[in-house]
Amino acid sequence: MKPIWIVDDDQSIRFVLEKALAREELPVRSFTNPKDVLAALEQDEPQVLVSDIRMPGGSGIDLLARVKERLPGLPVIIMTAYSDLDSAVSAFQGGAFEYLPKPFDLPKAIELIRRALDESVREQVRDERYAEVPEMLGQAPAMQDVFRAIGRLSQSNVTVLITGESGSGKELVARALHKHSPRASGPFVAINTAAIPKDLLESELFGHERGAFTGAQTMRRGRFEQADGGTLFLDEIGDMPFDLQTRLLRVLSDGQFYRVGGHNPLRSNVRVIAATHQNLEERVKQGGFREDLFHRLNVIRLRLPPLRERREDIPGLARYFLQKSARELGVEAKRISEAALARLTGFDYPGNVRQLENVCHWLTVMAPAQVIEDKDLPPELLGEATMSPKPPLSLESAAAVPLPASLSWPGGLVGDETVVPMLPVAGVGAASATLPHLTAAPQLPAATLPDASASAWLMGLEREARHLLEGGRPDVWDALTRQFEACLIHAALELTRGRRIEAAQKLGIGRNTITRKIQELGLDD
Repeated sequence: MKPIWIVDDDQSIRFVLEKALAREELPVRSFTNPKDVLAALEQDEPQVLVSDIRMPGGSGIDLLARVKERLPGLPVIIMTAYSDLDSAVSAFQGGAFEYLPKPFDLPKAIELIRRALDESVREQVRDERYAEVPEMLGQAPAMQDVFRAIGRLSQSNVTVLITGESGSGKELVARALHKHSPRASGPFVAINTAAIPKDLLESELFGHERGAFTGAQTMRRGRFEQADGGTLFLDEIGDMPFDLQTRLLRVLSDGQFYRVGGHNPLRSNVRVIAATHQNLEERVKQGGFREDLFHRLNVIRLRLPPLRERREDIPGLARYFLQKSARELGVEAKRISEAALARLTGFDYPGNVRQLENVCHWLTVMAPAQVIEDKDLPPELLGEATMSPKPPLSLESAAAVPLPASLSWPGGLVGDETVVPMLPVAGVGAASATLPHLTAAPQLPAATLPDASASAWLMGLEREARHLLEGGRPDVWDALTRQFEACLIHAALELTRGRRIEAAQKLGIGRNTITRKIQELGLDD
């Protein structure tokens, strides 16, 4: 393992961290300024970098930016006093692994460095795994069957029908069939027959002659001609209009077709791959799809499994899509916790792989920290994942304890003494003390909660809401929500004696979220 680099101009900080890491049998190397770190990077690199934010000769923020240019996946921990917190959070929000407030509790600091080490090792494994990403990912047995079928069909020109739900990756399979076939050097032309109006679809497929219809000012080659020598992918073939099915059948039967308005038969050397999310046998029975065309297309059928049938592939796909989204947006790829992965894996994904990709893109933009926790997931996953809810968190004591005027740091900490002022939430008075007992699972109806005491707060909350509503108060939602959030944050900060990072972890929210909420609720005024 590569060493942990400590950067701080304070000799006592370096000494304490060096000794603590040595007791953990972790290699360490210390620096007094950013300049020496940048020089050392020419010859070596760390496993984790821990840097102060304010040092003579340069700042930790500038060092972070320089290091990330060279080593984008390196976990960097920034040490900062609370007076630096607001500027630090905004400056390294997109790059630092975590921040370590001064004065810090030494065991907590070592625990944080340990987490960064674990993440660094995992990232190295993932980087090696995804260094050359194939066009399709999947270790599930159902996907391995698909891969084997693609291999067997690689040297064939046979027509293939791909079935599967929307978003399951049917076009990826079609592209793989083309890429590994003798036609790989030819064009791959795709057309979604459901996305083109009926009046234009015939011209799109077969082309048209000049003057064939109003607006046809020039001759146009259709998709069959464009795909000559290659592969034509007909997506959503089940939605093709019935009269066009007849023309398609003729092309597949004898290889000839006419442009719209044309009189000379044309030939095109094309391999046809079709795909549909519909049950074509049922469509044939209903009279919506030609039986003879169905049998012409259904030479080899590949069924692509929905994502819920290959859940073991979700973690790998999620990490790949997070990396892909980061590259597209020009930001550092976010990491995802095991709890968040478990939540992702439990969801059914009616939109399949496409929906998972969209979720990962959303997380790249919206997740508040570099490590995605389960609480950062979109609402539809939090509400519908097929997982058991967490046990309720009792906050009876928090509701009964008044907010203190201030919280001070305990003795025995490393660094300067700091006092964090804590005032009652702005706009929330004594009513907060009467707020019913809270739980961490408010989305569940009272009847489904584990016991009667856990549901008591919901009934009390309903009574309070009804009282305010009947009184004509216009901001009932905001008022009760602010009391709820203030009570949670106060309880967590009291439990952790003012340590925001630890409080955020206990609440299951990101560090930036708790900082923003404290500011919004006026808890640090």
